[in-house]
Amino acid sequence: MATGSDAAPGRDAAALPTPPTWAALLWPMLEHQGALLAVKDRESGRYVQVSPAMLVFLASRDGVSPIGRSDGEIFDATLFTALRAAEQTALAHAEPLASEHRFDWAGSRHEFVVWRVASVQADAQGRQWLASLWLDQSAQRQRDAQLRNALEQLEQQQRANEALRQELRDQSLRDAGSGLFSRGHFDDQLRREVDLSTREHREFALVLIEIDPPAERVAALGADAHARISEAMGRLLRGNTRAMDAACRVDDRRFAVLLSGVGLATAHSRMEGLRRQCATQIVVLDGRELGFSVSMGVASFPHTAHTQPELLVSSESALSEARRRGGNHVTLASIRFEPR
Repeated sequence: MATGSDAAPGRDAAALPTPPTWAALLWPMLEHQGALLAVKDRESGRYVQVSPAMLVFLASRDGVSPIGRSDGEIFDATLFTALRAAEQTALAHAEPLASEHRFDWAGSRHEFVVWRVASVQADAQGRQWLASLWLDQSAQRQRDAQLRNALEQLEQQQRANEALRQELRDQSLRDAGSGLFSRGHFDDQLRREVDLSTREHREFALVLIEIDPPAERVAALGADAHARISEAMGRLLRGNTRAMDAACRVDDRRFAVLLSGVGLATAHSRMEGLRRQCATQIVVLDGRELGFSVSMGVASFPHTAHTQPELLVSSESALSEARRRGGNHVTLASIRFEPR
């Protein structure tokens, strides 16, 4: 340990007070916990005793022992002011007080929690002491920061994995060309809607849509033109259906839409609006505009059909009638009237 006998050259070592013996007894135990310890003369604020670790720390920048020196001779003005203010607060209290100090020292960043306790009574020579215990939190807080970063990275990875799993699930449920649900998933949705509507006695509509035969100039462009029209149809269907609805691509030219909780008249109005959008939609391929139109058959559960097979037949019949009328038409299925 460093004591008054280690005073800096030029100082009167004999003039420094002798530190209390209890301080030296605590050094080994507290230094084992990573603490730096120091005892100052309360009146002059000069160090009279420091633990070996504290001696290394305070002398690490200029190589001069802190014994006999004050904080004003060791630290810069800003840090000295902060340390002095904390000491004055500790001197005004009987119980130990802690303060936090963050500063750069000898090329490293340190974050200390400093506990200070002042002697309440003077010793036989009338001297009083201020003991301080410095706990460097830098390593622990760095570990905490690294742990937080690791946890954040783990959470980000988990979110990314979940997004990927969701994307893969969506890809398995959707048609790549139109972005709509696959036929299998749509059939599941339709079965659930039939069951729900049967239990709750509510209605819904099923719409079959078919892209009308293209004009000769569009047909001459082949598969690329058809793919571009299918993409446009998918966008229009996604934009005209709610979250509770479902739209799918049935085959190369056909689509189906399930309108949950919607009656025949409302379904007709919505599909008529969609038909007009299709007829005026601008689709471009290699700088050439492609026009297209659609035919639609609208059926309603339970007004035009009472079972899922009947509903499919009903919407198919309505679609056939729309095509018979020349296409670009929305046709309603006939309402069934039960005999009394």
